[in-house]
Amino acid sequence: MTFRLLVTAVIFAISTSAFPQYIPKFDVQGHRGARGLMPENSIPGFLLAIDSGVTTIELDVVITKDKHVVVSHEPWISTAICLDSSGNPLKPSQEKKINIYQLTYEQLKQFDCGSLGNKNFPHQKKEPISKPLLSEVIAAVEYHIKSYATYEVDYNVEIKSAVEGDKKFHPPVEEFSDLVYNLLDEYIPLDRVVIQSFDFRVLKYWHKKYPHMRLAALVENTKSIDSNLSALGFKPSVYSPHYSLLSKDKVKYLHSQRIRVIPWTVNEVSDMLSLKGMGVDGFITDYPDRARKYKMTLNIQRP
Repeated sequence: MTFRLLVTAVIFAISTSAFPQYIPKFDVQGHRGARGLMPENSIPGFLLAIDSGVTTIELDVVITKDKHVVVSHEPWISTAICLDSSGNPLKPSQEKKINIYQLTYEQLKQFDCGSLGNKNFPHQKKEPISKPLLSEVIAAVEYHIKSYATYEVDYNVEIKSAVEGDKKFHPPVEEFSDLVYNLLDEYIPLDRVVIQSFDFRVLKYWHKKYPHMRLAALVENTKSIDSNLSALGFKPSVYSPHYSLLSKDKVKYLHSQRIRVIPWTVNEVSDMLSLKGMGVDGFITDYPDRARKYKMTLNIQRP
């Protein structure tokens, strides 16, 4: 059986099984999997996030020279977390020169982005990791759900694009988006997917071409909510700002607009509890295990 047929069979088996179908009251999302504990955007990290009780796995996608959709935060090889094919450190001056959009996937797989670790996350386990295809992540997650978990998770997929990166670090918005949509549509039920981006051009394109998709507006500026929504031109399913930009009144206002509020990246338990008190609908965290510890307070228990 080919890899694609195997994935399709696994997903069909899951979609016809008796998993609970509902929108969680509180959505804990594993940022890049479980970056505080495992190499970011790695299959082991996503599986650990599921085992830690997340309701959504959050990940980033980029495009290779040969048009593969790859799970990676940067559209280049990060010298802070990756080693070359011989296991040697990379110089920071090399970073943006190792452009994933100019590499085939076979070339990209030679880089080890797990053994070096991440100095900002001292508890992160170190192990050899290559950047996975999005299709490989879906296959591994769906198999893990079928074999070990008692519920399905959603996928929050961030499209990493910017005006200055067009045709340099990634395809134009339209091509980038269609590559991602077509893969997702082939491998996973789309009602379990959210598309997020800081690039409002991406969200506008998906809103027009794929109006059935849930969209999340990522925000890191200090503009007003109305200003950002006006720039977007429609109300997204989710408003996702940096957690420091929120207040109880802002959450209440977004809810009055029928928009869910899921901030990023919330790692300290005190901030998790504070945001829960504001009434947010969830949060994105590098440490899903910390959220699990307080599951009764955070109300992420499963039926």
